[in-house]
Amino acid sequence: MATTGAVGQAWRADVTGSGSIEPWDGTAALDWYVAADDRWHDPKTDSGVRHRRIEGTAVFETKLRVPGGDVVQRVWSVADAGGYTLIEVTNDSSLPIACAFTRPDVVSHRPLADVPIRGIDLPEGSVLLPIGHRSTVVVGLAHGRPRPALPAQLPSSDAVVRGWVGRALAGSRLYRRETRMAARVRAAGCVALWGGPPAPDEDPERFLLTVLELVRMGEWDQRATRAVVDEVAWCVERTLRASSPLGRPALDAAAAVLSVMGEHRAVRDLLRLMRSDALPTMAFADENPHIEAVAAVERAVATGTVLFPDGVPSEWIGSAFEAHGLLAGPSSRVSVAVRWHGRNAAVLWEVSGEPVTLTSPSVPGWSAAAPRGEALWMLESPSLRS
Repeated sequence: MATTGAVGQAWRADVTGSGSIEPWDGTAALDWYVAADDRWHDPKTDSGVRHRRIEGTAVFETKLRVPGGDVVQRVWSVADAGGYTLIEVTNDSSLPIACAFTRPDVVSHRPLADVPIRGIDLPEGSVLLPIGHRSTVVVGLAHGRPRPALPAQLPSSDAVVRGWVGRALAGSRLYRRETRMAARVRAAGCVALWGGPPAPDEDPERFLLTVLELVRMGEWDQRATRAVVDEVAWCVERTLRASSPLGRPALDAAAAVLSVMGEHRAVRDLLRLMRSDALPTMAFADENPHIEAVAAVERAVATGTVLFPDGVPSEWIGSAFEAHGLLAGPSSRVSVAVRWHGRNAAVLWEVSGEPVTLTSPSVPGWSAAAPRGEALWMLESPSLRS
């Protein structure tokens, strides 16, 4: 289950694994069904349904197998014209189909057929659209007062994907040939963008992590960040008293936020408290889709000034990757790129902000105080994380 909605607007809905849309306002769900050459197909019960986020963004794709190929549905939301959730259905099969939608208030660029829908029991008011071979239709569900027709020139799903990716990459960037991990990081950034931080008293660690991500993405300026300075201080106090695996990355996030605000004395005090407090280590979990996915993946590459603190993950061996804009301290950022020569790693780094000295347990005795450089690491099996 994932969520769709437009940044800056209150309307939200869950998007299920079958492509159904379940609004949070309590109105009826919007389901879709396909009449193909053989029968009606229900994405909730048919086998062979595939569902995914596109590039980790808030654009969702569901593929439904029918005779002759696939029917591909995409769901995304836009703020234009008061806000719409758009549902695009493409007939990639070799035969014509029809698609039924179970709410009477969906609108399209063309008139919706007011005809009886036979062969399936659907809610009253359901509408039907024929879709020819290799053709596409788009319908919209208004977030406010509906219009008689779908406004022209609303952003396409591809344009919305590009927009989400661009905004998410403003924080930190991870490039790897296998893209699922980078997509999870982008998904966490997208959720932070339109959802904002959780309530501080409900989840202080994730509040701090989300605030940092919004600052790094440029979504929160100095004024917006200073507006929550009391909440940041309260969450720091709560996190220091707790024993959460998210504690250390959350406090690192708080130090970075305080540094951005120019609160250097508070940063020094916090770093002193962190050194004297035995906080648990965060476990690496690249399957996690929430805000801590950003910290988990980034800290696998750099935890402060330590590169690959638990060794290079074994599944990354042989695959070139880059990570940019990672925290190397409250006022320092590090970017790392790795290329492979057999099992040896050519590591390139660049540090911005306050100077730091990089180290890595993957190569005992190695350190680098230069702001940029490269080194060939001779990695042995014990340094790899299984």
